[in-house]
Amino acid sequence: MNGALLVARRELSAYLSSFLGFLVIAAVLIGEGLYFNAFGLGTTARLSSDVLREFFNAASGGTMLLSIVLAMRLLAGEREQGTLVLLNTAPIKDGEIVAGKFLAALGLIATKLVLTLHMPLLIFVNGKVSAGHIVVGYAGVLLLGAAALAIGMFGSALAKTQVIAVVIGGVILAVFVLLWMVARITDAPLNTFISGLAIHHERQRPFMTGVLKLENVVYYVGISYFFLLAATKTLEARRWR
Repeated sequence: MNGALLVARRELSAYLSSFLGFLVIAAVLIGEGLYFNAFGLGTTARLSSDVLREFFNAASGGTMLLSIVLAMRLLAGEREQGTLVLLNTAPIKDGEIVAGKFLAALGLIATKLVLTLHMPLLIFVNGKVSAGHIVVGYAGVLLLGAAALAIGMFGSALAKTQVIAVVIGGVILAVFVLLWMVARITDAPLNTFISGLAIHHERQRPFMTGVLKLENVVYYVGISYFFLLAATKTLEARRWR
C-alpha cells in the first residue's frame, strides 16, 4: 500500500506541475456549466428535482469524459516518455502502480466534483431540494467516474500511445454506455441482463433521484475492480515479455 501512495503522490505532483489537470478540469467545468444553464436552469419554471437531475446528467457526462482523458497518460504516457521502464524496475508491484495512478486521477475527479457544488446550490434560490438528494447524486457520479477511469486505465495499459489509449478507452466506455439501446431491441430475459450492464442509463437514474441502491454501488465497484485488475495483468504480461 505504501508503494501505491508513493505512486499517487508522484502522479499528483506531475499533474500540478504541468497544469494539464487544471486545464482539462476547467474545460469540463465550462461544458457542464453551459449544459446546466441551458437545460437545467433554462428560462421556464421547472421542478427542483428536474433541475437537479439535469445537473447530474451534465456532471456524469463531463466526469466520464474527464476520466478517459486523464487515464490516457497514466500508463500510455509513461510508455511514450520511456519512464514506465523506471517504474517497472523499481521495487513496486504492478498492482501498486495501477492503484496509485488510479487514486491520483480519482482525486482530480473528486476535486472537479467539489468545484461544481455551486451549481446545485443555485436551486435553493428559487426552489428546494434535500441535502441527502445532492449527496446521493454526487456519490453516483463519483462511482461512475471511478468505473470510467478504470476502463480508461485498461485502455492505457494496452496502448503504446496516448491517442490510441483514448480511442480504446473511449470505445469500451461507449459500448457500456450504449448497452441500454441494445437492450431495447433484445428479447426478454436477455434484455434485462444487458440493460443491467449499461454503465449510465439505468444505473445512474436512481442516484439522480436521490435513491441509493446497494446493487448499483456493487456494480460500479465491480466494474472498477475488473478493469483495474485487467490493467494490472496487462502490465504484468508486458513486463514478462
